[in-house]
Amino acid sequence: MTVGTFPDEQRVLLAAMPTTPLLVPGYGAQGGTAADCAKAFLPGGIGAVVNSSRGITFAFRSGEHSERFGEKRWRDSVAAAVREMSDALAAANGVPKST
Repeated sequence: MTVGTFPDEQRVLLAAMPTTPLLVPGYGAQGGTAADCAKAFLPGGIGAVVNSSRGITFAFRSGEHSERFGEKRWRDSVAAAVREMSDALAAANGVPKST
């Protein structure tokens, strides 16, 4: 089960283990959104680690990242994808963006 793509399951897990940090796979390439993943966090945006491998590592291959960075600037694409994910998760959790 990828928790990021099954947000209802996150509530069950949090109810059963309210002080256990959750690893939240499924963000990005697997279809999970920041809003989906936000349900795994405790108030203040803590208590979960969101994983996004393909969505970050290969961001340069698709969409805006492909046009903006391309394959030669894949490192810049990775950095931008991490910032975008972090900002989206912060916004979904109602916490300030990273700087």
